[in-house]
Amino acid sequence: MEYAPSLIFSIMGVDGFTMLAAESDSPIGKTTIVVALALGVAISPSIYSLAEDAINGVPNDLKHASFALGATRLQTLLHVVLHVALPGIVAAIMLGFGRAFGETMIVLMVTGNTPISSWGLIEGLRALTANLAIELPEADVSSAHYQILFFTACILFLFTFLVNTMAELLRQRIRSRAYYG
Repeated sequence: MEYAPSLIFSIMGVDGFTMLAAESDSPIGKTTIVVALALGVAISPSIYSLAEDAINGVPNDLKHASFALGATRLQTLLHVVLHVALPGIVAAIMLGFGRAFGETMIVLMVTGNTPISSWGLIEGLRALTANLAIELPEADVSSAHYQILFFTACILFLFTFLVNTMAELLRQRIRSRAYYG
């Protein structure tokens, strides 16, 4: 059975990749969409394993108490297990996103390392971390280029700090609601 987009493209008589490549100046394999998929594949195992640990860390006594009160397995999962494990699941997702921010090499290899990028999803790009990794060793310490790269690193640090701070505040809020109602 064909998927809907490929069915539509076959009815129109146009290959979808050819159509996307015609709109872009970069090769079809070096796009933002490919980077998003590659990063998703790279961070999924860590998010999954940490979330699984959070769910398995729920005490059996809570599950048995829920069953003793007449709850079904689905009700126990939704109202007890996920409720207690939610801070750990949120932490797993935030750690996965933090890992995605640090995956410079995937971005370098997959995006085509385009120094001037547009906002199109089918165009190449260069991430800020990749820009730092490539240009910092060649920049003169007393130049404006070095200062701009240092400013870029400060922006990345500030962004990561803010995301982690918001995630920690959200985790604490969820945890306090889970334990105190």
